[in-house]
Amino acid sequence: MTPLGANEIYGNWATLLLPLNDDDRINYDQLEDEIDTLIAYGVNGIYSNGTAGEFYNQSEDEFDRIHEMLAIKCNAASMPFQIGCSHMSPRLSLERLQRAKLLKPSAIQVILPDWFVPSSSEVITFLTRMAEEADPIKLVLYNPPHAKKCLLPKDFAEILRLGIPLVGCKVAGGDEKWYQAMRELPVPFSIFIPGHKLATGIASGAHGAYSNVACLHPGLAQNWYDDIVQRIGDPFEMQSRIQQFMQQCIAPYIRDRDYANQAVDKFMAAVGGWTSISTRLRWPYNWIPEGEIQLVRQQCAELLPEVFVGRNK
Repeated sequence: MTPLGANEIYGNWATLLLPLNDDDRINYDQLEDEIDTLIAYGVNGIYSNGTAGEFYNQSEDEFDRIHEMLAIKCNAASMPFQIGCSHMSPRLSLERLQRAKLLKPSAIQVILPDWFVPSSSEVITFLTRMAEEADPIKLVLYNPPHAKKCLLPKDFAEILRLGIPLVGCKVAGGDEKWYQAMRELPVPFSIFIPGHKLATGIASGAHGAYSNVACLHPGLAQNWYDDIVQRIGDPFEMQSRIQQFMQQCIAPYIRDRDYANQAVDKFMAAVGGWTSISTRLRWPYNWIPEGEIQLVRQQCAELLPEVFVGRNK
C-alpha cells in the first residue's frame, strides 16, 4: 500500500481480534476468515495489534505470521491497513517496526514505553527513532486512557513543531476546550476517538475511530460513519442508543466484574455474531463466558436492531 498522510487517515477502522483455540494457540484459519469478512464489509481500514489483538501476549514468530497474512490480503484488496508494532519493551517495539515496514502498511501504530513513565524528552527521543526507522511510512500513536503517560494537546503540538512525522493518534477525546486545542495543531493531524463517541467527535473535529463499535459489528459501524459524513438521518440518535447499550450491557463487565477491555471487545464481536471467534483471551486474562452471549444479544437487538437486520452486508 501507499503510505497514508494525516488527511488520508479517516473513517471507521476495524480492529483485528486475535482468534484462539482452547489450548491458547492462535487459530489462523479463523484469522484468515476474519480479515476476509472485514474487507467484505468495506470498512475504511483495518488495524492490527490494538488491545483486542493482544499485542502484549504474542511471540515474535506469531507477530510475523499474523502480519504477513494481513498484508497479503489487504494489499490484494487495496484495503488500507495499519500494523500495530506496540510492545511494552521499546526495543521489541522497534524490532517489530523494522520488520513490519517491509510489509508496506498504510501506517504503523506504536505505544509509548510502558514499564516506567517516560519524560517529555524521552517521548521525543522514542518517537524520533521510531519515525526514522519507519520512514517513509508514518506513525500513529496509540495513547489510551490507561497508558502510563497520556499526552495533552500541548504535547502533540510540541511533537509536531519539532518535525516528528506523527500523523495521527488514538485517544479518549475530551471536552470542547480539548478539541479546540487539537484543531489548532501546527500541521494536519488525524484524530481518532472511541467508536461510541463518533458523532460527537466528528462534529468537534475528530476524523474517525479505531472503533469498538466495529467490534460489535463492522457493518453497523461503517453504515453509521457513512451516514454521519453524508448527513443522512440523525447520527446522535444512533450514538445515544449505542452508548445506552455500552452503559447497560458492556460497562458492567469492566466496572463491576473486573474484566479487561479486550474481554469486552471479543464479547461484543460474539454478541454481534459477524465472526466465529470465541471470547477466549490468552493466559492469564479472564474472558467472558460464552453462555452470557444470548442474553446480551437479546438486549442488543432491542436497542440496536441494525446489528442484526437492515443494510449490513
